[in-house]
Amino acid sequence: MLRNMLGLIAMFLAFSAQARADTLKLMGAGSLRAVMTELLHRFPIQSDSIEPPEFGPSGLLRKKIEDGAAVDVFTSADMQQPRLLAAGHPERLVIFFARNTLCALARPNLGIDQANFLDRLLDPAVHIATSTPGSDPLGTYSWQVLARADAIKPGASATLEAKAKKLVGGGTKTPPLVPGKSAVEGIFLSDPANVMLIYCSAVPALQKKMPFLTSIKLPPKLTVDPADGMVILNSKPVALRFAAFVMSEQGQEILRSYGFQPVASAPADQP
Repeated sequence: MLRNMLGLIAMFLAFSAQARADTLKLMGAGSLRAVMTELLHRFPIQSDSIEPPEFGPSGLLRKKIEDGAAVDVFTSADMQQPRLLAAGHPERLVIFFARNTLCALARPNLGIDQANFLDRLLDPAVHIATSTPGSDPLGTYSWQVLARADAIKPGASATLEAKAKKLVGGGTKTPPLVPGKSAVEGIFLSDPANVMLIYCSAVPALQKKMPFLTSIKLPPKLTVDPADGMVILNSKPVALRFAAFVMSEQGQEILRSYGFQPVASAPADQP
């Protein structure tokens, strides 16, 4: 009798554990703030709950997780940060979920376009802003672009790297230049630079705030292809379901609507 009772109690506890609602904690790259907020809003959470997400430079958030921050899903503007968090943890799943593209945001008086892009950047009167390599994938991508300039004009990379200013993406090392404004807004409102390399997905929102700015996609010979990745840091069912939602047709369409390139969707008319 006692054995049967203990068995029933164990079964009850097991089913209770399975039925218990979980919370989902997400950290994500600053460039993913808008789309991840939308995805979390549209995610069918069932009986689970969502904690307020945290966004910032991917490299800095990755270090915060390594230092013990309790996080279920981390979404990054590159694949390197998720892979570093998964290294030595075979239970952690890394997923490539979208692509982005690189643009240049500039003051209109530069007259910058794809044909004259490199020449304009090399002009001594042009001041270049980038994000911070290592701390922020956008900075790493930006400096990869500068490094490619040598293939077009020998010696151009050294010139560009010497004049480029790392003005965002460094956390407390790169505070906003204008109080109450975003870091990128501060660059163009306080005038330390007149052109910046930026994700194309971020351009519409920035131009809405600063309609005086122009933008172009980077020339094919100079650009790189940003890849967005996530890592599932534990086996919570809600974390697994959220990752599946991001990769679903609905999730991928939300990414497309925010200027990202889906990697797991098929044309609507495909059989």
